[in-house]
Amino acid sequence: MLSDKLRFKAALALSAAFVVVALVAPASSSAKCVTGGLTPAAVDICTPTAKAKLLNTGELIPPKSAPPKVVAVIEAANKIRTKPYIYGGGHGRWWDKGYDCSGSVSFALHGGEFLESPLPSGSMEKWGLAGEGRWITVYANGGHAYAVIAGVRLDTSGDEGGETGPRWHLDLRDNIGYVARHPAGY
Repeated sequence: MLSDKLRFKAALALSAAFVVVALVAPASSSAKCVTGGLTPAAVDICTPTAKAKLLNTGELIPPKSAPPKVVAVIEAANKIRTKPYIYGGGHGRWWDKGYDCSGSVSFALHGGEFLESPLPSGSMEKWGLAGEGRWITVYANGGHAYAVIAGVRLDTSGDEGGETGPRWHLDLRDNIGYVARHPAGY
């Protein structure tokens, strides 16, 4: 009889411990996002960022919490946001008449000093670090590249009304078939 009471108390204590852990741990936490032993780049992936604001003019305003290099990437992309799509545009020189997908992403990344020279989309599959970043993620495959910067997509596809070229988009596209890459720490 005494052993039954002890078993009951042990089971009750164990159940209480599970309840405490469930209440204390956030719903989105995972073992992968515990900071102990992870590199700064790995920790960045676990930390959500504020989303940039897209104005009616098509200009993107960075969030106040954005690091200076992220602000510089957004400012660079804003400079070409009205340029037309031109296949190969942005690869022969930084300032061009128009930009293709990887030329647009390259120009933006160059603004934040993440690239010294433009990359084609296939090469972007190996650029930076694997996976999504905290502030900047480049999605690339052999035929297309786009970036999500402070939660907003920079892309040359998906434009409405017949526009072409680098534009900001609030809607995120399906990234199946793309490799996600990001700059270290961002």
